[in-house]
Parts: sequence; C-alpha cells; structure tokens
Amino acid sequence: MPDQTGRPLRIIEIGDKPFIKSAFPDETLFFCTYAVAPKTDENAGIFNISFRSIGKLRRLLRDETVSLIVCHPTFSAPWGLRAIGRALFSRRILQGYFPVIRSFGPQFVRGELAAPLIVLDQDDFPLINRCNLFLLERSALFFKRELPVDRWRVFLKTAHRDLPTQRFRQSPRFIRMVEKLRPISLGLPLGHPAQFPECPGKTSDVFFAGRIDGSSWVRTTGMQDLLELRAKGVKVDFVESPVSREEFYQRCAASWLTWSPEGFGWDCFRHYESLACGSVPVCSFPTIERHRPLVGGEHAIFYSGERGGLADAVTKALADKNRLAQLARQGRAYVLAHHTPLALATYIVEQGLAFGRRSGADGLP
Repeated sequence: MPDQTGRPLRIIEIGDKPFIKSAFPDETLFFCTYAVAPKTDENAGIFNISFRSIGKLRRLLRDETVSLIVCHPTFSAPWGLRAIGRALFSRRILQGYFPVIRSFGPQFVRGELAAPLIVLDQDDFPLINRCNLFLLERSALFFKRELPVDRWRVFLKTAHRDLPTQRFRQSPRFIRMVEKLRPISLGLPLGHPAQFPECPGKTSDVFFAGRIDGSSWVRTTGMQDLLELRAKGVKVDFVESPVSREEFYQRCAASWLTWSPEGFGWDCFRHYESLACGSVPVCSFPTIERHRPLVGGEHAIFYSGERGGLADAVTKALADKNRLAQLARQGRAYVLAHHTPLALATYIVEQGLAFGRRSGADGLP
C-alpha cells in the first residue's frame, strides 16, 4: 500500500501494544510505552522508549518519508502522582524495569511532525482525560472505542468542569476537536487463532464466562434472569472463574447463544469472539457510537438492561434455532471480514492516508 505521495508506506507507532505493526510488520516502527516492554530489536522495528531511543524517535517524527504517526494514549500524565507512584512502588523496578521513561512516549508528538498524527484509544474509559486533550487537538483523526453517542461527553469533567454546556458546544476550538473523533471497535484480540472452533452439535443454550460482582450493574440484573431461565429448564453454561482462551472458545462454539453484557466498557472482545465461534451474542443495548456495528437480527441480539429484558430476549431467540444458525453464519463472516486486528488496522491506516491526501502536511492541526 503506497502512502499519499505514492512512496512506500512507512508508519511510526507509539503505544502499549503493536496494533498497527501486527498488520503492517515491515512498514511500521513500534516504540513501546508499556511498563514491561519487549527487548529492542532494531531489525524487527521494535524499540523500547528509553534514553537511547528518544533521539531516534524524535528524528523519525520529523522525517518527511514517514507516512503516518499512530499514537496510543496513556491513562495519566507521566509526571502525575498516579504514574510516578505506580512506577516507584512497583515490583517491576526490582526486575529491572523503570516504566516512567516509557510513559513519556506520547509527549514527543507535541513537537514538529512531518506526517498526520492518528490517535487510537481502545480503553474502557468513555472520556478523554485532561492529560490527553493535547493528542485530540494535535491529531488529524482520533479513533475511540468507547465513544459516547453524544460525542461532547468525552469532555465531561476533563475539558469542562461538568456536562458540557451549550456555550461550550459552540466553541470553534472544541467543535474542531469533536469533528476529529471516530468510532472504532475492539474487535478480535491480537494473537487470536487462525481458525476458531466450530461445533455442529450444540450442548448448551446460553454460555457466559466472566465477572459478575464488581462489574456493570447490567451483569447483576442479567444473572438473575439467567438463573430464572435455568430453573425453567434452559441449559445455561456459566463460569465465573477464569478459563483459558481455548476453553472459552470451545464453550462458545458449543452454545447457541453467548451472553455478552457490557463490563467497564460496552464494547468487548466477547461480542466478536462468540460470533467467530458460531455462537450468537446477546448484548445489552449499545451506549456508544460504533464502527461497522453488529446489527440486531442480522448478527446479534440486543436487549434492554431492565430486569427481565435478558430472559425475554433469550426465550424468543431459542424458539427459532434455524434463525439462530443463520445469524451465527452471517455474523461469523461479518466479524472475520471487518473486526479482525488486520481489518481494523487497515481501516485506520487507510483513513489516515486519506486525510493526508486531502490536506497534506499543511493541513496538520
């Protein structure tokens, strides 16, 4: 894939995981901000952010042969008490890791940039923390997994002291920032198997593996519904303790439905993993703007979070197994086409390059 000038694609990625590099391994140089970072391997294009690599990173950010810069936000400012405290009182220091330096990675995009800056935020958090507002203002596009349907809510108690007011929402500066926001799905996880299991004979009606206590209230009310369904003879496969990824996929494949309620964020791997295994996800109604959304009645089943909503949705779905089999087939094809890390990274890069073609380097904010 050539860049906006027709030259070979060249990407700089700064973040806690090599998301873009996983899709474009030869075209991407990855600078890691994660506390336990991989060893630097210049031949593979993998670098820890350290005193040794800072100079190289700064030069690359100003290099006109670079096509795109992709940055993953950090949760807090590296000079904040939270970041410093977690670093100084971490056992990782005794293991030879000092993550404070790596957490400064995103700060280097404050300087001169020769290519469009694309931000990728895949965290649970539905806001943009104050320490990352500069990334939104500096970026060409900002892809956010938990993007509220009312995009202005990303500024709740960060850029604004309360719910953004009418006056705030009419500010030209913040209008420009909101217009850069784009939804992106979490999709399938990095390192997912090339082939997901399929089960021709289903052994359960509904499967769920996950935490109930200490998570979303939707899970608390939904579990009450599942227990009532089980008492009525519905085959419910439930496990709250951790299971291996392989076992999780096998149990998904063996179930007609997989309950996939929101946790700390609405979007989750389970939505897409269940379909990849041939099980239809039953999801609480979305609270976010979505990328290539799963459609109710085509790929998934959605229900209201009130008590009884899950039981009603499951009962109606199980009444037509032929329809469930069709939804599973359609959903599996849809996920494997649009929600793999490769598909998502390709979409992000294509959108970034399209921005570059429209505006060029002079269009950088």
